[in-house]
Amino acid sequence: MNKFDLEERLINFLVLIIEITKEMPNNYAANHLAKQLLRSGTSVSLNYGEAQSGESRKDFVHKMKIVLKELRETFICLKIIERTRLNKSQSKIEKAKKENNELISIFVKSITTAQTNMKG
Repeated sequence: MNKFDLEERLINFLVLIIEITKEMPNNYAANHLAKQLLRSGTSVSLNYGEAQSGESRKDFVHKMKIVLKELRETFICLKIIERTRLNKSQSKIEKAKKENNELISIFVKSITTAQTNMKG
């Protein structure tokens, strides 16, 4: 997968996160979790864009680790929303969790590869 395909995939993930939050009810718990999901879920593609312009390999790895951290936070938030049934579309939650897991795997591998290349 090239960086443009990954960028598009991250943008599509961001759009899915926005769709999920738009379908959540208007109550204190749902609003709190929706805002948290929006922060972590939308920052993934934005931080990836920053990583692409890293000033060094070390800076690139650092920014990629931020993306990974935000992905993990997003996944936990999705699980909470799913378990509390704060979203009308459980299928969108499942789709987002699946994509989130796949993205985590991609970023773990990318970070590992970049760190290996820094040593070599």
